[in-house]
Amino acid sequence: MNLFSTTAVLLLAAMFTFSAAAKFLRTASMTRHWQEYRYPMPLMQGIAVLEAAVVVSMIASLWLPWIRLLGAGLCAVLMLGAVHAHLVRARHKPFMASNALLMLGLALYLLWTTAAA
Repeated sequence: MNLFSTTAVLLLAAMFTFSAAAKFLRTASMTRHWQEYRYPMPLMQGIAVLEAAVVVSMIASLWLPWIRLLGAGLCAVLMLGAVHAHLVRARHKPFMASNALLMLGLALYLLWTTAAA
């Protein structure tokens, strides 16, 4: 794995750690956003579990590269949902979806490079 791929893996692990923690802890900002998305609150815990799975898979992929496909695929699906939540459900300005788009791009890069290897 090259330096950029390693950096992408670690960045995704870090970002999803913070995101999952905010959902598990039901921070005020995450709860407010979740209400703007008009999703049921129990779904927030389910998404947090999936985000934690991304974290585990990204870290494990440093030693077991085949797991990167699973983690990056799950990450891509979650980020497509996040972009949809920001732009369609909450009608936020596009800037609000920029982080999700960046994470989606990193996940797609990892999928592409891992599948090609």
